[in-house]
Amino acid sequence: MRTIHVGSRKSKLALVQSQQIIHDLSDQFDDLKFSLDHIVTKGDRILDTTLSKIGGKGLFVKEIELALLNGSIDFAVHSMKDMPAALPEGLLIAAIPRREVPADVLVTRDGCPLENLPEGACVGTSSLRRAAQLLHVRDDLKILNLRGNVDTRLKKLEAGDYDAIVLAAAGMKRLGIQANGVPLAFDAVLPAVGQGALAIECRTSDQDLRDRLSKINDPETETTVRAERAFLKKLNGGCQVPIAAFCTMHTDGSLTLTGLVASVDGKEILKTTQTGTEPEMIGYRAAEILLQKGAEQILAEAAEDSDSHER
Repeated sequence: MRTIHVGSRKSKLALVQSQQIIHDLSDQFDDLKFSLDHIVTKGDRILDTTLSKIGGKGLFVKEIELALLNGSIDFAVHSMKDMPAALPEGLLIAAIPRREVPADVLVTRDGCPLENLPEGACVGTSSLRRAAQLLHVRDDLKILNLRGNVDTRLKKLEAGDYDAIVLAAAGMKRLGIQANGVPLAFDAVLPAVGQGALAIECRTSDQDLRDRLSKINDPETETTVRAERAFLKKLNGGCQVPIAAFCTMHTDGSLTLTGLVASVDGKEILKTTQTGTEPEMIGYRAAEILLQKGAEQILAEAAEDSDSHER
């Protein structure tokens, strides 16, 4: 039997996600054994700073990708929304299982919806994407940095540190968490690229493993996520800029993608919806339209702000 070493972050959610993939593969292949290897990433080590100030995209995957490249693990399970638009040479996403609920959820102690939060309410999130869109809807809100695992965030809410926090519905569902949450409508808060989906990453050269991982790939999820990631790649975006996109597939196989770029303060929102059948083309076209509308200047200003924070 071949032993497959699976790389995963140590967070409860990451382990649950990795264990589910191992379970799914075990059902398919009885000649494989699996070892779950814990890897600590930069994003896990630095918890007192917003993501945009410590490097943005790649914070939760770089160390895991190094382990893949040096051969100490065979594949890794990532949250797709953590994945940079470009992967290191020698690695690829071999499978994208069926997507979980992609929405964000506003969690409060009493289930209060966004429109009923008191004026000046303190909302916890480390995501510039979430913060900008919330401020666009409610410019009176006070956005406070919130890092840590889901349990830690919920405890801080219960302790009264925040009036509300924003979590991904997919993570809550995978962890089996029941909380006083209200899903945020996409016209208010569009999800991150790939939100709700998992990325199974391995070495390009490991053809046997690639073939096996392909058995748990979901074609619809793969296609829609490809469109979203094409949008991200064209914008060269990361956590330093509020970028969002969500793509759906219709019964006839056609695709509809909505993409968004926002200023960090939420005062300016650029959005477009594109349809078609070729995922990369839709993603690139949506990005081009937003660049023509002024997204390039927003991206440049956000990058400049990020550089000044790093200095």
